[in-house]
Amino acid sequence: MSEIYEKLSTAILEGDADKTPKLVNRGLKQGLTPKEVLDNGLIVGMDEVGVRFKRGDMFVPEVLMSADAMAAGMLILRPLLVESGAELLGKIVMGTVKGDLHDIGKNLVSMMCEGAGFEIVNLGFNVEPDVFINAIKEHQPAIVGMSAMLTTTMRAMGHTIKAIEEAGLRDTVKVFVGGAPVDKEFADTIGADGYGSNAPGGAELAKQLVGAA
Repeated sequence: MSEIYEKLSTAILEGDADKTPKLVNRGLKQGLTPKEVLDNGLIVGMDEVGVRFKRGDMFVPEVLMSADAMAAGMLILRPLLVESGAELLGKIVMGTVKGDLHDIGKNLVSMMCEGAGFEIVNLGFNVEPDVFINAIKEHQPAIVGMSAMLTTTMRAMGHTIKAIEEAGLRDTVKVFVGGAPVDKEFADTIGADGYGSNAPGGAELAKQLVGAA
């Protein structure tokens, strides 16, 4: 069985979105559970992507290809995981805040978090505080992730956290933030629970916030 896991993790590393779903199906036909395929194949591959990205051996275009491969595999696994009642690490509601139209970084963090074993609810970009609030009520996530790429939209993160507090929901979720102009000091100032400086760091932080790291 270790051979199929190795092939899966390699397909993720190589960003092969055609081969990955075929290997997922092959593993399932061999009798592996969806959780085994995820944990021992896809997540192992994405973990290695994170390691290589951190040390500068992979770059954003390559990581995006790996994320696409991960997404192709998860299209098959996600409904099976839900059906089997497999325990994921929790849900994360992700969005780029109001006024900001950048979402490549946020999508990258989403994929790395999914690769770490989370279920992602992706709200897209230019997300109003009310949309975050409604998503928290509907999906009951463990974490809310916010991204901003512009100094002019950073303030929307603080406004959104305040709106979540006023809605009486702040104690139900952890909040982490990220984006080019954001730093730990700013995250602390607006009352976030954590700050991720890059996509692998965001995934690691998410695991810490739910006590899985």
